[in-house]
Amino acid sequence: MALADNTGCAKASEDFPFPEIIELNVGGQVYITRHPTLVSVPGSLLWEMFTQKNIRSLARDSKGRFFVDRDGFLFRYILDYMRDQQLVLPDHFPERSRLQREAEYFMLPELVKMLAPKLSKQNSLGDDPCQSDPEELSPNVDATRNLTSASATLPSAVAGGPGGAVTASTGAAGTDVRRAGFITIGYRGSYTLGRDSQTDAKFRRVARIMVCGKTSLAKEVFGDTLNESRDPDRPPERYTSRYYLKFTFLEQAFDKLADAGFHMVACNSTGTCAFAHDQTDDRIWTSYTEYVFYRE
Repeated sequence: MALADNTGCAKASEDFPFPEIIELNVGGQVYITRHPTLVSVPGSLLWEMFTQKNIRSLARDSKGRFFVDRDGFLFRYILDYMRDQQLVLPDHFPERSRLQREAEYFMLPELVKMLAPKLSKQNSLGDDPCQSDPEELSPNVDATRNLTSASATLPSAVAGGPGGAVTASTGAAGTDVRRAGFITIGYRGSYTLGRDSQTDAKFRRVARIMVCGKTSLAKEVFGDTLNESRDPDRPPERYTSRYYLKFTFLEQAFDKLADAGFHMVACNSTGTCAFAHDQTDDRIWTSYTEYVFYRE
């Protein structure tokens, strides 16, 4: 049911300019909450925003919702904390450091302390598996352990030869430290055929390139070009089919997979055709294609 207006269902007054129910647009994600929740932590950024009397100074989107230009998916944890000042995260939460940065931005010092990595007496990281992003900690640690074990088991002649030198110099890129697995690339494309089979400039228009596979492998191959917003809490050793790439060039995805040692082992495609307009012969072809890559 739609609200009476775009900022809340309770009307504001001169003494209390904000409504009881407030709609927020945080990075494109819409949240609806109560005004007391937003001002529950004195001194925080949200408290400063929603206790001022000049309500017109706050940014709004096209529908009149208060707009905050931050990570919309991580804001749900910020809002949860504002409700009862407690932190509850999913198991194997992979974006703890990013959430800590959001807590710093919203000026929530107690939440920042909760998210800070805990140090043991030896100044090493504690046993908490969610204290930092796995992709920031695990590659160097795993590479060091694997290289140490590999050097201990390889014969001295091999370790000192050209092959051993390459393994030592490449580190995690060597075959001894890479994990095998599959990654599937899928996309929906379209193109238009006009009269005399002349294609227009929209040939092979790719809306989005989907990535399916193990989370850790997808992050290893695509890095910062991987959009995890549709499945932000997936543990590194679990599988997902909801990631997609921030670019729309298939060849760019293939280059990254090839650089990581993957080879295409299978592909499939389906297609449909429809008339673009009833009064013309233009036809729109749409297809869904998947490419399966594997690394030994």
